[in-house]
Amino acid sequence: MEPSNANPSPELQTLVQRYCGDPESVYHTWFLGEERLKAFRTIRRGIQVVVDDIFQERFPRDYRGSSLEVVMTAIAEQKQVFQGAAHAFYWKPKLRIPDIYEHRENQLGFARFLDEALKATREDQVLAAIHRLDALRIKGMGPAAANLLYFLHPTVFPAFNTAILQGFNALAGAKLKLGSWRDYLAMREGILDLNGRFPGHFSRDLGAVSGFLFDLGIGKIAMNGNVEVALAFEEKKLQKTLEKRHQEVLADLLESSQHARMQAHLMKVGKALGCQVWVARNDRQAPDCHGGGRLGERSLSVLPPLGLAPEVLATVELIDVLWLQDNRVVCAFEVEKSTSIYSGILRLQDLSLSLPASAPPMYLVAPDGREGEVRAQLVRPIFRELANKPALIAFSDLEAHCEALCRFGSDPSVLGRIAKGL
Repeated sequence: MEPSNANPSPELQTLVQRYCGDPESVYHTWFLGEERLKAFRTIRRGIQVVVDDIFQERFPRDYRGSSLEVVMTAIAEQKQVFQGAAHAFYWKPKLRIPDIYEHRENQLGFARFLDEALKATREDQVLAAIHRLDALRIKGMGPAAANLLYFLHPTVFPAFNTAILQGFNALAGAKLKLGSWRDYLAMREGILDLNGRFPGHFSRDLGAVSGFLFDLGIGKIAMNGNVEVALAFEEKKLQKTLEKRHQEVLADLLESSQHARMQAHLMKVGKALGCQVWVARNDRQAPDCHGGGRLGERSLSVLPPLGLAPEVLATVELIDVLWLQDNRVVCAFEVEKSTSIYSGILRLQDLSLSLPASAPPMYLVAPDGREGEVRAQLVRPIFRELANKPALIAFSDLEAHCEALCRFGSDPSVLGRIAKGL
């Protein structure tokens, strides 16, 4: 890669512009998307649960059913860049890797690393924690936790996977390897340098530049003869990748349309029942199928304090729909897409735990046919003890009965007509 004081080459500028301008690039399909923003506090809170479970000797001897599985699944829900992020943590008993399930000292070392990263306020503190973890030489571990670091400190630690590393190596002419913290940190320095040279295209959040390297690594933005950076990517494989991305974009557009439609129904019913309504602050520009404008036009402009700490309130503001009366939440709704069950439940859990004396009824609004999947998530240990479990409302029931709920309902309890207890 060119030295940091050099201007980017015309070829590199072209690639970055193509990435930022392509509506099917990771920049548009993930980095600018609502699910990424919703994930940060959810994942941070989940990491704290992992730390507590290990220190209190509640952590199981398997990845399945652990609080770590919940966190990594929430990360993997981010699609594209983080697909497969959980694989490194799967317990492989024949190989005894990663050795954090049966080796207590390694387990504690992993917990201390996460705890230090959670509490760190400076970059050097996280780097010191990385070096201490690396010194343990935990078998089968490597820098898998780098993706956890991204969600704790997104402006100083990039995401990390095979495609991102391949993209970086292709761009920089490097030969860094996947399983080494040393190589991850070397890549990180190069990424910080690259990011600094495109302040008008990327972001202080390293997710944008990580997505650029991901798209480069899979060959998506090396299509038009950019020999200097193109990977040896077979034409057939490239076309298959591009078609898959296109289909994902089309599916996301359909899901976003359904998501906004369900939010609009919930807002209409809430207002008809005499409630004030709130729509997630990052969904305000979505079209309103009832009002003809945008969802934000029928929402409260600001949430009342609710007696919550600022960081909790910031998460509550991302819950899809809230109904309020007398400055208190009387119903909370998460509308699920195909991959957001974990994060939706965790946001509702956050609200419930933060309002223990007056926790409102909570609802998951999910596509038809997903009841079994939702039930399966709620029996996980981390959710099993929830005193205020959400009920389930199917898309088709809300769609079919929206007008009747508005016409015949007198208070929020009318939702019992269409909700299923879980």
